[in-house]
Amino acid sequence: MSDLKFGTSGLRGLVTELGDDVCAAYTLAFLTHMQDRHAVPADGLLLVGYDLRSSSPRIAAACIAAAKAFGMRVENCGPLPTPALALRALSLKAPAIMVTGSHIPADRNGLKFYRPDGEIDKADEAGILAVLDREKPAAPESDDAEISQEALQRYVERCASLLAPGVLSGRRIGVYQHSSVARDVMVDILTKAGAEAVGLGRSDVFVPVDTEALRPEDVAFAEKACREYKLDALVSTDGDADRPLISDEKGNFLRGDMVGLLTARFLDADAVVTPVTSNTSIEHCGFFVKVYRTRVGSPYVIEGMNKAAADGCRCIIGFEANGGVLLGTSVGTADRSLDALPTRDAMLPILSVLAMAAKEGVPLSQLVNGLPARFTGSGRIEHVAAEQSAAFLKSLEDAGTVEVFFADVGSIGESDRIDGTRIVLSSGDLVHYRASGNAPELRCYTEAASKERAAELLAWGLERARRALNDKLSDREFSR
Repeated sequence: MSDLKFGTSGLRGLVTELGDDVCAAYTLAFLTHMQDRHAVPADGLLLVGYDLRSSSPRIAAACIAAAKAFGMRVENCGPLPTPALALRALSLKAPAIMVTGSHIPADRNGLKFYRPDGEIDKADEAGILAVLDREKPAAPESDDAEISQEALQRYVERCASLLAPGVLSGRRIGVYQHSSVARDVMVDILTKAGAEAVGLGRSDVFVPVDTEALRPEDVAFAEKACREYKLDALVSTDGDADRPLISDEKGNFLRGDMVGLLTARFLDADAVVTPVTSNTSIEHCGFFVKVYRTRVGSPYVIEGMNKAAADGCRCIIGFEANGGVLLGTSVGTADRSLDALPTRDAMLPILSVLAMAAKEGVPLSQLVNGLPARFTGSGRIEHVAAEQSAAFLKSLEDAGTVEVFFADVGSIGESDRIDGTRIVLSSGDLVHYRASGNAPELRCYTEAASKERAAELLAWGLERARRALNDKLSDREFSR
């Protein structure tokens, strides 16, 4: 269990590390913590759902068996989007466990925990670890509990209620289905809104679609599909459908933070909460009364939304650079209204962006072109241990070191360390380094006034960091 850890989106690890006994231990620790800190009764209800990875049903069965052995009643929600499970948990005021590795490869998986009032926070993570039985319990017998469709049905009804019937009439929308747990839900909901939904790319093998680091084959697929099928847009999600993927009519994917910005605009938000990795078009556009910046990860966005609520904001929308939108308050459009759902959701931004373009009678590309021209880049250096990333970021806290480090690209204008090190050059260009919360890698983000400059900065930033990391490793080996 020592190789498993909580990241920005729950507990993650290799499938080989997530044996039945380990899953049972974490389930029991979660339920013990829920009893101790959140007044969940010993014989209360637990919800369990999972994505379409080949390992997920087995892990879910282990969690269900452990919960029943603990004395809980269990509703097996089966394969469904993470936000659908969260919606059901909130409505029943019950804890929940989602078995998902989101966008990471199929040899990995994870557990995402929900309190009766929403996602667990960092204090809950510490509480779970504090009561985790280091002596692995006996592996529970597999439990094939009957699947309830109630949670999925409620979610589909919620999504369909956002838009009036026919809003997307005349729009031909491709649905890149791959192995998304929402692949059929997307077709159903878009059809209800009047669109001609075309299912494409369905896969029986898990496809690790990462909305922040698209594979070349995903980009090529979008361009070809939009051209061949004459699509107005192509939409998809990651594996557990809490992060959207949207391309315009030319097959160009919209950045997740621009999807979030457009969603917040469509819903008439007065406050936006988003991590420092989202680009500064959010401030430059002038659409929102307040913008709150946070560390990366939904727990921090939720903290920011709570602060916005305490500040008296009317309509609070949180989103991450991956495009997942969190609804901090109930919202209403000209057609419908939705209750708050403070967890990442892919369908809300997909429907909002498509409806915005349809109502304005413009292609998706025109929506994006109307936003302030800020261009971004992102990349990662893989196989960088957490302690290496920490040492690298620590070195950039020294003003003299930072000045020398960035001398090749410009002088320092301002900086912050909300999450990693984020440097704004005097030119307005931006370079941001942070350690990934989900994998052993160092991430680099850039922003500039042109696409070419953002790409140039990203190439420089990655290479400069590689040199620094290699220098530190060489120094350490020499000292030994």
